Amino acid sequence: MSGGEERPGPATQVVTAGRRPEWTQGIVNPPVWRASTILYDNVADLRARVKDTHHNLFYGRRGLPTQWALADALTELEPGAAATFLYPSGVAAIAAALVAVLSPGDELLCVDTAYDPTRNLADGLLARLGITTRYYDPLVGAGIAALIGEQTRAILLESPGSLSFEVQDVPAITAAARARGVVTLLDNTWATPLLFPALAHGIDLSILACTKYVVGHSDAMLGSVTATPALWPRLRDTSFQLGQVASPDDSWLGSRGLRTMAVRLAQHGRAALAIAHWLAARPEVADVLHPALPSCPGHAQFVRDFRGASGLFAFVFAGGSDAQRVAFIDALKLFGIGYSWGGFESLAIPVDPERHRTVTHRDRAGPMVRLQIGLEDADDLIADLDRAFVAWHAAGP
Repeated sequence: MSGGEERPGPATQVVTAGRRPEWTQGIVNPPVWRASTILYDNVADLRARVKDTHHNLFYGRRGLPTQWALADALTELEPGAAATFLYPSGVAAIAAALVAVLSPGDELLCVDTAYDPTRNLADGLLARLGITTRYYDPLVGAGIAALIGEQTRAILLESPGSLSFEVQDVPAITAAARARGVVTLLDNTWATPLLFPALAHGIDLSILACTKYVVGHSDAMLGSVTATPALWPRLRDTSFQLGQVASPDDSWLGSRGLRTMAVRLAQHGRAALAIAHWLAARPEVADVLHPALPSCPGHAQFVRDFRGASGLFAFVFAGGSDAQRVAFIDALKLFGIGYSWGGFESLAIPVDPERHRTVTHRDRAGPMVRLQIGLEDADDLIADLDRAFVAWHAAGP
């Protein structure tokens, strides 16, 4: 894109990105390329391709046009990015990104509200590699500067936070990190680059569990890391050394899902906000943890930095027992009970964030439920929730 050319809007980008003519050859969707072995014209051709395998056929593990198309599209969504690497899951993406920037003896500052598998990775694999992790309050903001030590090499953010949805002051944290030469990584799955372009806010490595909104149909596992020019070589080399590769079939599903992500996110966001407001008015509900509501911690940062909201949030019952929470969830007809989110279907699960916290301990009025709002009619979902509250009352004392 030339310097004077205006950047297209998000809905346009997800349609046009990653569709190079040499990969599509006139076909609207880049086809599924499946291969392990690549044949060369002669030995000179083989030797020449070893020098640069980026976007050049070399060996199936180094990527094929199907993977490159999705990776390129995700890169285009992040202003300032050099390139993107794909992984077989979101957790694999988080692991590769951390291993790329940390070495034995280093310290990681990890937000206390990180995705539970991220904490397991930090307390497990990273600890075995001699890497120390310290957890910090998601609302620390510029105060992160006081936590950066001599061995701190990276800060991992997740905003909004997993389960409890606190919004971090990403620009303040990245500014403090940059001043000390510390790398910043963000799990940006909730917002995607469409709602929060991470690198534009100072992040060095933006991570997505593409299983969620990118794929969007609950039928593939996929992850990605998008890097700045300075960190792309380290990420690429580490990922190659780890043997990481996303399957071409799952990558194709990711590309297909990406084309409708803007309209899906808009629908998820509208319906979720309508339901969040409805829940906030219920007497059985003490709190609704949705970043777009003023009561959510970090709401000011959300208003300042985000382009909109997605479909995942939680609410807290005004008292009651776990048995009542179970009765509520079991009574739902349109909400499935299952992990993950970002698909077209609505989901509800019980959550207990304090089980996964070591720094932040917030008192809750009652049990919590996390809702993934799918693409169903919001009024139908509200009616389903209304019926579930009847079950909640019936299960009470």
